[in-house]
Amino acid sequence: MTATSTSRTRTYSWADPAALARAGAGLSGLELISRFASGELPPPPIISMLEGSIVEVEEGRVVFTLTPAEWMFNPIGSVHGGIAATILDSCMGCAVHTVLPAGAAYTTGDLHIRYLRAMTAETGPVLAEGKVVHAGRRQATADARLYVQSTGKLIATGTTACVIL
Repeated sequence: MTATSTSRTRTYSWADPAALARAGAGLSGLELISRFASGELPPPPIISMLEGSIVEVEEGRVVFTLTPAEWMFNPIGSVHGGIAATILDSCMGCAVHTVLPAGAAYTTGDLHIRYLRAMTAETGPVLAEGKVVHAGRRQATADARLYVQSTGKLIATGTTACVIL
């Protein structure tokens, strides 16, 4: 049996991102992210793809969860580093969003990730906690930690600077 003869299939669905943007119009960032966390609004497509969710929200702080899975693996049998980067970028961006007024937007200006240990399917659920460090008129900064939910072992850390649009 060759490695290519044991293929797998994964299917997922997501909400229309344009409809999500319309639903969020007029809401403060904290209101919007809180509605994602409560399930009142479906998550953005990237979070649906990762099968993650927002589990805690407060002004300047957001916590995401996801469970590492085989479909996230790189060729050496561990979760691809881009998964950690994506969930850290997402939780930091959402933390920044919670301090923005209705109608404001942001984009990631830079992203730095430091990997400390690998994730595998055996790692179990992980949490990514993002916190705003500074929120100005034109730029906001945040940092984050990605850790194993059951043990608290740190997997990766991140920092970002977001441009306020």
